[in-house]
Amino acid sequence: MPTVAITDHTFPDLDLEAAVLRPAGVDIVSLKERHPPAETAELVREADAVITQFAAIDATVIGAMSRARAIVRYGIGYDNVDGAAARERGIPLCNIPDYCIDEVADQTLAFLLALTRQVVPNTLAVRAGRWGLATPLASMAALRHLTVGVVGFGRIGREVVRRLLAFRARVLVYDPVVAPAEITAAGAEPVAALGDLLAQADVVTPHCPSNPATRRLFHAGTFAAMRPGALFINVGRGDLTDSAALTAALESGHLAGAALDVFDPEPIPPGHPILSMPQVVLASHIASASPPAVKTLRETAARIALMAVRGEPLPNIVNGVAPVPR
Repeated sequence: MPTVAITDHTFPDLDLEAAVLRPAGVDIVSLKERHPPAETAELVREADAVITQFAAIDATVIGAMSRARAIVRYGIGYDNVDGAAARERGIPLCNIPDYCIDEVADQTLAFLLALTRQVVPNTLAVRAGRWGLATPLASMAALRHLTVGVVGFGRIGREVVRRLLAFRARVLVYDPVVAPAEITAAGAEPVAALGDLLAQADVVTPHCPSNPATRRLFHAGTFAAMRPGALFINVGRGDLTDSAALTAALESGHLAGAALDVFDPEPIPPGHPILSMPQVVLASHIASASPPAVKTLRETAARIALMAVRGEPLPNIVNGVAPVPR
């Protein structure tokens, strides 16, 4: 019987995956929690396809795959998988790029409104028996008076722009691989260089994948180039940001606040200074969450794995490998 190995998952069960795979005669083997690479390697050794969430799928794990016809990542990002090692073995790596676009775009706006309307400090103040503004008046703003810089004009970036325009904000977009005319047609203003965006934006929100060109894109120099008192939002990947540099920019007051759904590392280490900063809104990598999104994610991953087992053409291959038909 063909087998799909699921290296780790945060779901209460695998019933959705089983409903796709088992009627097709495909068995599932799985680990619930992330395990060391050596243990993960044993799980995937004889699998015909592999689905992974957060486990490290490094060259050791990939080297152990004797039958795998695809690796499928539960999610948009795939930086926990060594795509180059999979490419060397001829194993396609697939992601799920469109399951949570609205959820992540909504989370971006929720974070932005939380910061500009000081939602958390005022909630805490009222609960503590204090009535009135919990922060200085200058920290309150309407989006129509702000310039928001969006870095990355992919699926999520476009939806963020659409929402920002509904609030009548001025929206700048930097994406070196998208034609300026396309950005203009969407109602935003293209900028030719990241530095141009940073110098003008009251709020900066990156929506780009984690890859060698974008990791630590936001570092000490980047934050220094932002306007004093600017806000920073990250719902993408934690490693887009140098966490120490972000912490320092907040501690110095150069940045007035931040809202983070992701961090590097995750979870945020206990005692980290950012956990106690009142000007920072935090969430635990939940921007993609909603019942429809999670259902779509899981069923799509299972369907792609089934396609791989059957030797069918695969969608969303991100490491440049064409599957070899049986």
